[in-house]
Amino acid sequence: MSVEDQVQQFRKKFQRIKVEVQKRIIGQDSVVEDILICLFANGHALIEGVPGLGKTRMIQTLSEVLDLSFKRIQFTPDMMPADITGTTILVEDQQGRKRFEFQSGPIFSQVILADEINRATPRTQSALLEAMQERTVSIARTTHKLGAPFCVFATQNPIEMDGTYPLPEAQLDRFLFKLKIEFPDRTDLIQIMQQTTSDHQTEIESVCEADSILQMQRLIRGVPIADHVAEYASLIVTATHADQPNASEMAKNYVELGASVRGLQALVLTAKIKALLDGRYNVAIEDIRTVTLPSLRHRLLINFEGQSEQISNDEIIKDILETQEIKS
Repeated sequence: MSVEDQVQQFRKKFQRIKVEVQKRIIGQDSVVEDILICLFANGHALIEGVPGLGKTRMIQTLSEVLDLSFKRIQFTPDMMPADITGTTILVEDQQGRKRFEFQSGPIFSQVILADEINRATPRTQSALLEAMQERTVSIARTTHKLGAPFCVFATQNPIEMDGTYPLPEAQLDRFLFKLKIEFPDRTDLIQIMQQTTSDHQTEIESVCEADSILQMQRLIRGVPIADHVAEYASLIVTATHADQPNASEMAKNYVELGASVRGLQALVLTAKIKALLDGRYNVAIEDIRTVTLPSLRHRLLINFEGQSEQISNDEIIKDILETQEIKS
């Protein structure tokens, strides 16, 4: 199959998956596309929004459409790391012989919904780190490999709400995207009400499977990126660091810690998907610009002055995009 045919096949399959998910999820088109981009980029997403906006329903629907195993983990302040990863227990067989046996936790699924992750303590939040980065879980000096594909979608309530714990920077950096779900407009709100309060169940079809997803992930990594586009992506990342020559004025004034190397990797990998969705087998600067906000908004640490002036990460990134647009 030619490259052009593979690109068109990717577009068709991606759009078909998106259409199926949107049968149940109303008014969140860009968020649905972004969670699909995360999955096909073999990454993880942090989804922020107040309770009741359909975050859980969205990820559960996605797992059904993709025919992947799904587990929802409800994070609470009293949850322990073993509640996520599993534990080793002592069992006795019929002959009375005792042995240790590993009981796997909910992390051993392909699609994980870490619901309200910022209601758990930092110790429990960190239990996801190895699984998210290494795709393995270590219990009692034994390493257990997770299946593929594997994707964590973590939801969190806005940090100013009571009973929440800010995610550690090391864990935030392991999320490919941070997405924000906004309250639906009146038209969408009426459609949601009609769909969820009637006796009609919206049927969805499974239109993909694990092998196809892995094949699409390989195609994405093969998309070439020109030197000038790669340089532009690196300029965006270095502009978030106050000590870099091309740092924006807002970054110099308000950023304590800029985006990491993972931020650059996220920019390029997700831009490749944007290129494929546009029918191209090459990355354009506009692809980089399109994914900059969800790729970097959670990777900046605002200093005390920025916090006191209530400067948001999104404001700084938008300022950087305007600055780099002039220089490009």
